[in-house]
Amino acid sequence: MDRSRLPLNALRAFEAAARHLNVTRAALELRVTQTAVSHHIKLLEDQLGAPLFRRLPRGLTLTDEGAALAPTLERFASGRLREIVNVGVVGTFATGWLLPRLLDFEALHPDVDLRIMTNNNRVDLAGDGLDLAIKYGDGAWHGTDAVPILDAPMTPLCSPGLARRLATPGDLWREVLLRSYRPDEWKLWFDAAGVATPPIRGPIFDASPTLASAAASGVGVALLPVRLFEQDLASGRLAQPFDLCVDTGRYWLTRLKSRPETAAMAAVREWLQQAD
Repeated sequence: MDRSRLPLNALRAFEAAARHLNVTRAALELRVTQTAVSHHIKLLEDQLGAPLFRRLPRGLTLTDEGAALAPTLERFASGRLREIVNVGVVGTFATGWLLPRLLDFEALHPDVDLRIMTNNNRVDLAGDGLDLAIKYGDGAWHGTDAVPILDAPMTPLCSPGLARRLATPGDLWREVLLRSYRPDEWKLWFDAAGVATPPIRGPIFDASPTLASAAASGVGVALLPVRLFEQDLASGRLAQPFDLCVDTGRYWLTRLKSRPETAAMAAVREWLQQAD
């Protein structure tokens, strides 16, 4: 059947329900009732002559027909057919690397409608209705395909005033060392520097941008991926007192193994792998 003749509201209802696998969440996103979403899906199923979902006690699952339709579903936007790709992005990567390059992606792929949702690296691809997620770590996540996209060596960053007090790594013993929720990072850096790790009692932050803001304000020294804070270093907001960097992980593009890669998802992956 010619997909352009299918009812647009029904396609929207199906796309949202397929992404969330939940009628209630789809209805909240579309700002309609659950009954309206169910009605639109039933209308689409009748027109296609095939069931698109199996109803479960706690949600939905796609039938073979629904799984075949979902990846190829396109919407009209600004007079152009565009395929939606929902991407979860850890906030540091979003602000320090992705956002300055988005115009390049738009120019290369005008048929892809990229939807970006930031997080603090704790993300549930299925539960959050995401096609892809950019995460920091070692790439070992159960049930997930992970493609490395950016190395992110860590180094101490702080305010310029505080940096003037730091001549050697040992001088950090006198300073407040700000922490992320990954407790071993400072030890890895001090081990690489050949210096004993001091007691680390500084505040703990769940996101690197907040950690960087605290460091820029003079609260203490933060261990951060220097490549994602180049603008802060260039502007003088942050300073890098030492050249030594240590690898504690990298950024990965992740996708559920159960989620087939669409042409638009492949375009995002290839662009991320090739972009500088």
